[in-house]
Amino acid sequence: MTIKNMSFKFCSERLPERAEITMHLNARFNAHGDENKVVCNSYLGGKWCEEVREGGFPFQQGEEFKMVVEFTPAEFLVKLSDGSVIRFPNRMGAEKYAFFNFDGDVRIKSIEIK
Repeated sequence: MTIKNMSFKFCSERLPERAEITMHLNARFNAHGDENKVVCNSYLGGKWCEEVREGGFPFQQGEEFKMVVEFTPAEFLVKLSDGSVIRFPNRMGAEKYAFFNFDGDVRIKSIEIK
């Protein structure tokens, strides 16, 4: 993938206005008071939950990167290309999700689902 700005979401259904989002990952180059941070959150019950900021920031605007996302009913495990790992609670606890969404200026070259 090549990135300029990006966020992605795992959802229980397609994204109607205000769908529940179990994991929203936002690579913030310079937004909302954050610079070069990966911020994860959930949108449940009509409101955003507590944000999680951990892991590295391997992203460079316009450069390719690889990211591996695994999940269980307990947590999401996001492995970044710099070797850092983000652990984020699976706040909905589902074993599968019907919808995966990318937003922003990102070009996806491949996605592999196992």
